[in-house]
Amino acid sequence: MTDLTNPIFTDEDKARAHLEALRWPDGPVCPHCGATDLHIAAVANTGKRTKKVPKGKKHRPARKGLYFCNACNDQFTVQVGTVLEKSHIPLNKWLAGFYLMCSSKKGVSAHQLHRTLAISYKSAWFMAHRIREAMRAGGLAPPMGGDGGVVEADETFIGRTEFPKMKAGFQHKRAVLTLIDREGEARSFHVERADSLSILPIIKANIAKEAKIATDEAGYYKPLKRHGFDHESVRHSDDEWVRGEIHVNRAEGYFSVFKRGMKGVYQHCSEKHLHRYLAEFDFRYSNRIKLGVNDTMRTERAIRQIEGKRLTYRRTNGA
Repeated sequence: MTDLTNPIFTDEDKARAHLEALRWPDGPVCPHCGATDLHIAAVANTGKRTKKVPKGKKHRPARKGLYFCNACNDQFTVQVGTVLEKSHIPLNKWLAGFYLMCSSKKGVSAHQLHRTLAISYKSAWFMAHRIREAMRAGGLAPPMGGDGGVVEADETFIGRTEFPKMKAGFQHKRAVLTLIDREGEARSFHVERADSLSILPIIKANIAKEAKIATDEAGYYKPLKRHGFDHESVRHSDDEWVRGEIHVNRAEGYFSVFKRGMKGVYQHCSEKHLHRYLAEFDFRYSNRIKLGVNDTMRTERAIRQIEGKRLTYRRTNGA
């Protein structure tokens, strides 16, 4: 998978086979009941099923990639139970969309997807958000720095908040908190305000007590020691940027790429969608070349995360 001339990006049958191999490496699994391939029959070629369909139960007409589960008498494709469910966009274009968004360090705009994939702008916009949903880490992730490593915590501000409550300082801006584990992982959060009340609960939930936390001199990090964390900071106001292993240079590097992408590629982001863009930049940072993850591997990791996630246009668009 090196460029968009790969057959999985041009041939829907090859794309389907590739997607099935990534999702079901040991054979098809029914997304309705969890039955394995021993209970599943393909109905694409013959249109016949090994069991009679119960009266009144509707099924799709036989087509490529369609399976019938003898355990629960239901049909499914590789898209069922994933962010691709009920999409009419060809699978080869879906895989191309995943590749473009995973291989572009600063992201790909919906207009670029619209032009490259020859789909409508509305479809490209929704596709991008569903790919971001696949990139999003689901469930409870293990605490960062559990091996006693250094975790950087830093905040930045981007764009004017659409729900201003206060005008002082940076409180009219959208605040983002990012945690960087020096082992490689990034986790970012859109917080209502950059203060201790918003930041401390996130740090407690995401950073292990064994970790050493490195920050700048911002006042809202001062309570960390009282809460049992090993915390050190550098004083940027005194031109102190590094003191031994204490610095936030990686977090600032993350923000540099994030802001270049948001301002140069996406240009405008509604505040209600900011968390989705953060998930996208977190995913690429946590699966970058320096950690031995190339474009192909990064794309396949994102595709493997499509299962168990759904995102409807109405919910995404806020209609």
